[in-house]
Amino acid sequence: MKEYILAIDQGTTSTRAILFNKKGEEVFKAQRPLDLIYPEPGWVEANADKIWISVIDVINELMVVGSCSMNDVAAIGITNQRETTVVWEKSTGKAVYNAIVWQSKQTQGLCEERMDKMEFIQSKTGLRMNPYFSASKIRYILDHIENGQERAEKGELLFGTIDSWLIYKMTKGKSHLTDVTNASRTMLFDIFKMKWDKELCGLWNIPMRMLPEVRDNASDYGEASYFAGKVHITGVAGDQQAALFGQCCFEKGDSKNTYGTGCFMLMNIGTTPIISKQGLLTTVAWRENGVTTYALEGSVFIGGAIVQWLRDETRWFEDSCDSEMYARKRPDTAGVYFVPAFVGLGTPWWDDDARGAIFGLTRGADRHNITRAGLYSVAYQSKDVIETMKREANLTLTALRVDGGASSNGLLMQFQADILECEVHLPHCLETTALGAGYFAGLGCGFWKNKEAIIANHVTSKTYVPGLEHEEVVELYDGWLEAVKATRSFKPRKK
Repeated sequence: MKEYILAIDQGTTSTRAILFNKKGEEVFKAQRPLDLIYPEPGWVEANADKIWISVIDVINELMVVGSCSMNDVAAIGITNQRETTVVWEKSTGKAVYNAIVWQSKQTQGLCEERMDKMEFIQSKTGLRMNPYFSASKIRYILDHIENGQERAEKGELLFGTIDSWLIYKMTKGKSHLTDVTNASRTMLFDIFKMKWDKELCGLWNIPMRMLPEVRDNASDYGEASYFAGKVHITGVAGDQQAALFGQCCFEKGDSKNTYGTGCFMLMNIGTTPIISKQGLLTTVAWRENGVTTYALEGSVFIGGAIVQWLRDETRWFEDSCDSEMYARKRPDTAGVYFVPAFVGLGTPWWDDDARGAIFGLTRGADRHNITRAGLYSVAYQSKDVIETMKREANLTLTALRVDGGASSNGLLMQFQADILECEVHLPHCLETTALGAGYFAGLGCGFWKNKEAIIANHVTSKTYVPGLEHEEVVELYDGWLEAVKATRSFKPRKK
């Protein structure tokens, strides 16, 4: 009997493999860290072969730790760091350049050359012109390898995001495929027509024959013949969409927030896409049986990273998990607002020139108040995004589902509920990204019959209920908006 679904979660700094049982419970897990490459300031790359090797390693370890084999696995699901770009030789399966990671700014110049096409690009893709997405990365690679354009036009080179790269390797070159969510993050995919777009590819001079075939999330992506057992890959999704699915955000208006280094918020907006006028991205949430569900997405640049900054730069506490205890030594922020715009501000401001600032300091304010203000800043920034989503989608937020490392901070989660004036739900299984990929794979192979069976698995570990009066929420949030305004008006001087 096939007891498990194997989920591969290939992230920016680590690769994980997790076995889930029929109840959606994590049974065994293996993890490997990954080294990133920084050729120049702002550039971020990774060795594509090492990413693949890390997947082999975690799967092998999982089989040993779990005392099982691929014969016990019903199917494989893959979730991945989105936008990260690999180009490889079709004949050998060898990458021709390092993977350019989603964070990298090395293609900024290519994007600036096409900035006048921003509205055109957004009207088809729901995305903003930004080096974040895959199109400019493909162009860069073709420009920096010998005869890159010529080889691509001849069909000698293939492109893929990390899911495609892993599928190609796992199927020994038989499947050059991707799913709709990863395709929607390339800036080459029309999310209205749900297909690769000739005009978008022409804008970057990218031969369409390089691109993988696009499939629904719960589909057969081929047999993972690299591993014994005749197991098929039947579920694929980008990490944030996988987390949305893993949190069972199946209804219009359902929303999740992942609290990592930054924060990624997605709201299910149903089957009709909305092109944002206020700085949000429109993306594909998933596609089932040819029916597409869309999401609005917003990003906070500095989320949990504020805790790292407080730990490392102020040295007020030694471990990130101590931040909550440290902040609780004072009942409030003493009127302090901390705007952590260390690398600018994300959604909805998109202000790259903004820099961090602390406002409202008095003689009575101390390091505990400032730490609490730092934690609160994560909740305020998340509210900025959520309020924008509510306006643009004309939807009411009844509850926010949360995951990620900082979701374990009870003080932050309680204030998030307070300032949003809605419940915040923390799931029992915090590996929601891997779980979402596992659910897609399970649906693709019949391990789970339908989404109702998945909903039956979903367990909330803790619910945070809002406790502030509406007038106090308005006053606190107005103060935050004033602090953001002041931060954006300050222009940093060069040394």
